[in-house]
Amino acid sequence: MMDYFTFINVDIRLKILSQLSARDLLNLKCVSKEWKDIISNRSFVHYLSKRSETVSGFFFQERFQWCAEDIKHISYIPIETKTTGVHTTAFNFLPESVVLLSSCNGLICCRCTFPSSNPLIHVCNPLNMEWKSIEWSNPSKTTSIALSFDPLQIQEGDDASPNFKLVAMSQTEAEAGNEESHFTFSVFSSETGEWRRSGEICHCKHNMLKNKGIFAGGLLYWLTDGNQIIMFDPQQELSFLIAMPFPETHLCTLPEICIGESKGKLHYVLLSDDGLQLWVLVDHFESLWDLTFSVPLDELERENSEFLYNIASKLARRSTIDMVPQCIDLLAFKDGVLLTRVCSDVYSFNFESRKMKKICKLVDLGRNSFYAPIVLPYAMSLVPLV
Repeated sequence: MMDYFTFINVDIRLKILSQLSARDLLNLKCVSKEWKDIISNRSFVHYLSKRSETVSGFFFQERFQWCAEDIKHISYIPIETKTTGVHTTAFNFLPESVVLLSSCNGLICCRCTFPSSNPLIHVCNPLNMEWKSIEWSNPSKTTSIALSFDPLQIQEGDDASPNFKLVAMSQTEAEAGNEESHFTFSVFSSETGEWRRSGEICHCKHNMLKNKGIFAGGLLYWLTDGNQIIMFDPQQELSFLIAMPFPETHLCTLPEICIGESKGKLHYVLLSDDGLQLWVLVDHFESLWDLTFSVPLDELERENSEFLYNIASKLARRSTIDMVPQCIDLLAFKDGVLLTRVCSDVYSFNFESRKMKKICKLVDLGRNSFYAPIVLPYAMSLVPLV
C-alpha cells in the first residue's frame, strides 16, 4: 500500500484531514474508498495518535451502595455537543459485559463482570471498536488496575501496534504486631504479554479513593482518603507519596476533591469553604504545587446563578461517613473541564470560561448513580489495537 504519510506536505487532502477530530475522521471513512485508505493508513493513524485530543466526554458506571454485585450498565456523557444526551451502547462491541477501570489517551481498560469462569481484562478503543483481551489469574474487586499508554512511544511501520502497560495496585492491611499497611504492584506489558510482580512496596496508611490510576506525564497517580497521593512510575517501577497542596488543618469543613490530567500534568481540584481551586503538580519529589485557579464560593455562585446556590451550606452538611451520599460530588477532571454532581443534576465546569453547563439529570444515568460511581474521562483517538 502507498505510504500516504510521506506526502503530507504536498497532498492537500492529507493537510485537511490531519486537522480534523478523530470522530470526524471516522465518519469520513464512508466518503470514498480513497479517503478510507488514507484515514486507515497506519502511518497516518500514528501521526494522528501523537496529536493531542481534548476531552470529548466522560464514561459513567453505577455502583450498588449495599451489595458487591457489578452493574453492567455504562453511560457515555458527551460534553461538547450542541445537544446534550446520554449514550448507552459504547461498549456493545466487546465480547462480554465489563466494569470500567482506567482511561488513558483514547484507550479504556475494563474487566469482566463477576462472577466469571474466565476472568479477563480488556484494553479497548471505543471509537474504532478494537480491543485486546488479557488473562487475569488473580481477580479481585479490591485491586486497582491503571492503564499506562503514551502515544508518543508508538513506533512507525505498518505492523506496529501501540505498547501499553497495566499496573495492578493491591493493599495489604496492617495487622497487630506486624508491619504497617502497604501497597504492592504487579505490571503487565503488552510487549511481553505477561504479568510480573514488582518488588516495589509503598507504605501508606490511607485507602484508595475515586479517580483511581490517573496517567499524567508518564506516571500514574492514585488519590487516597488521607492527605497523600500515591505515585508510581511504570517504567522504573518506583513509588512515591505526594502531599496535598495545603495542610489539613487549613480547612474548616470537609472538602470535595478529585484529581485529573491536563497538558500532561497532574491537577488537584478542591471545593471547600475557600472556594473552587485548581492546583497543578510542579515537582512530585518536593510535593510542590502551583495554584492556577481560585474563585470564592459567592463569586462562583454569582457567575453561575442559574445552577448554584447555598454551596457553603451544602459543604457544611457533608458527612465523613462513606455510605452517606453528599449533595456535591466532584466526579472527574480532564483538560480544564470538571464533571460534577450538584444534588440530582450533573454539570460540566470549564475553568477557562468559568461557566457551568447542565449535562443531564442523575436519574438519566441509572437508578444507582448516586453512590460512588465510576467516572472516566475520554479523549477520542483512532489508535489501532489489532
